[in-house]
Amino acid sequence: MHEEFTSGTPRRGFLGRIAAAAVGLGAVGLMPVPARAAAATSNAADPKLEAWFGKLTGKHRTVFDAPDANNGMPAIWPRVYLNSTDATYPGEHAVAMIVLRHAGLGMAFQDSIWAKYPISEMFNIKPDGKTVTANPYGTITGLPIPGLGIAELLKSGVLVGACDVALTIYSSGAAGKMGMDPAAVKKEWIAGLFAGIHVVPSGVMAVARAQEFGANYIFAG
Repeated sequence: MHEEFTSGTPRRGFLGRIAAAAVGLGAVGLMPVPARAAAATSNAADPKLEAWFGKLTGKHRTVFDAPDANNGMPAIWPRVYLNSTDATYPGEHAVAMIVLRHAGLGMAFQDSIWAKYPISEMFNIKPDGKTVTANPYGTITGLPIPGLGIAELLKSGVLVGACDVALTIYSSGAAGKMGMDPAAVKKEWIAGLFAGIHVVPSGVMAVARAQEFGANYIFAG
């Protein structure tokens, strides 16, 4: 048997050689998940984006993947998660992130965008089967849980990202139907996001990156 695996090998020396080998091989993959994310931060093209992901701190962290409005559930489950986690593990700090992508993007807009553009139709968000001209999921009432809705979650510190790819595609589609300039429509849509929403390069990238920062994945369905 090789001497490094014999009982006579000093533990400190053996572990030291393992650590040195890891450094020599650039073994980032052997690091814990949060450490891998921190190691990659220095190579980020967008420091502000990395700083946003860096807000995923605390012992309990979860990213909610929202590719569809799904009757407003992406704006409900994060509050349920935070309330129940904080009550079950007091003082351990829970953080939630929502990534609004694909058809879930419509939830990200203030009422002014809903009133001007056919958001309800484009994203098939029709409470009770009816087209609406205001965001029904900005603030959600009628349930015995306070703080529901995208706008309310943002106020309480929940991180919310909006997919730039979806923004580009859907705003371009709206511009085409309404005979408007696509660039101008996209600019207006970004300005019409709820305050605090961070535009991410793509929703799928953001969901993956959040997990590299140690967030658990939950489909917001």
